Amino acid sequence: MSALDLARGQFALTTIFHILWPILTISLSAYLCVVESLWVRTGNIVWYRHARFWSKLLLLNFTVGVVTGIPLEFQFGTNWARFSQYAGQFFGNILGFEGAMAFMLEAGFFGIVMFGWGRVSKGVHLFATTMVALGSSISVFWIMVANSWLQTPAGVSVVDGKLAVTDYVSAIFNPDMPWGVSHMWFAALETGFVVVAGVSAYYMLKRRNSDFFLHSFKLALVLLAIVAPIQIWLGDGSGYDVFATQPAKGAAIEGHWHTNAPGTGADWSLLAWPNQAKQANDWSLEVPGMLSMLATHSPHGQVKGLTDFAVADQPPMLPLLYYAFRVMAGVGFLLMGLAFWTSYAVYKSRRQPDALLAQRKLLLAWVLAIPLPYIAVECGWIVREVGRQPWVVYGLMRTKDAVSNVPASSVSASIVMFAMFFVVLAASFFIFARKWLKQGPDLTLVPPADPKRADPNSTAIGY
Repeated sequence: MSALDLARGQFALTTIFHILWPILTISLSAYLCVVESLWVRTGNIVWYRHARFWSKLLLLNFTVGVVTGIPLEFQFGTNWARFSQYAGQFFGNILGFEGAMAFMLEAGFFGIVMFGWGRVSKGVHLFATTMVALGSSISVFWIMVANSWLQTPAGVSVVDGKLAVTDYVSAIFNPDMPWGVSHMWFAALETGFVVVAGVSAYYMLKRRNSDFFLHSFKLALVLLAIVAPIQIWLGDGSGYDVFATQPAKGAAIEGHWHTNAPGTGADWSLLAWPNQAKQANDWSLEVPGMLSMLATHSPHGQVKGLTDFAVADQPPMLPLLYYAFRVMAGVGFLLMGLAFWTSYAVYKSRRQPDALLAQRKLLLAWVLAIPLPYIAVECGWIVREVGRQPWVVYGLMRTKDAVSNVPASSVSASIVMFAMFFVVLAASFFIFARKWLKQGPDLTLVPPADPKRADPNSTAIGY
């Protein structure tokens, strides 16, 4: 394999592994904001114990996320030096903004969130939790700004063979940015709420601390009932934007080969097997005229086919791209349906809490649903990144021109090293997560005494 193939493989490996952790950090920190706010507002000790319980999972995710994110960014200098030289004036600045504005904010307050109980007032602790959630959300913003700019570059011009920024506002708020940022942020929220609901359902299924976990299950369910439909709407808007700004990617996602004639609708293939060598689908199950509605929101909207583009400009690995999109969309609809179905079941059992515990198949469905949002996020990134190929900066720089001049053997060695390191990290996480799950919540915990009232001479933070 060439250095280019290996560099792409290494970046795929590190990205696919890294993204597993930040999405839960983003959502759990937001969830903890809600939980702590309920405690501060109501004084109900249950919410305090929930904050202490779920913060342990946040600590595990945050730690692994930080460790796996560092080598990911270093690759821009090691494996993709030509890209960094060409686009670094904007892309490098944005990654710097993410580190300075987001990670530092998140990391700076994280110690207070984990170890500030009893050392700061509960108002200050809630503020620290909010800053961690804000920092993680700002991180989503800057990372997706950088990635969206690769999809739809704007605000730059070529000067002496490099991209120079001519309009920072246009570059940051490029056409893909609103959809990319919002779709990713809601995907992260949905992931965390499913994890909370799934873990809660696990305890309820085992009849362990059922009353305690009924609180977190219902709260996660309420949040999911809000987030899941919004995510579906954002997915539709994001797809509409793709067909407008990256028509080759849109056609590849839908296995659409030939542009529909004026006055006719483009057929949508529900299932197919795209064959790039034949420039056609081997087989296809189609819905007449539906693709025009999905891609243009018009019954006779014109949708460009892949044959309108040179083969060299078409995305590769079409079956992977085609089915990754369908898995992502299918999971989104499945989770929304599960959330609504369960909401109805909770409503019916509102006067009989034990009735919900008796629905073991429903609780089991939530336990089995835990991996689904992760799968959807990974598939979404496959669609986003593979669909952009063969460009690293869409329409400006091809991926083959972005790779560093390094021996393939060096890249191979680093892939092996990263793979071994990731196995150790994953194993460590699951060992500690299993211990956390087995131990369960500490129902003897009581909120620490107000540090000011406990010691009149205290100089505790927040007073």
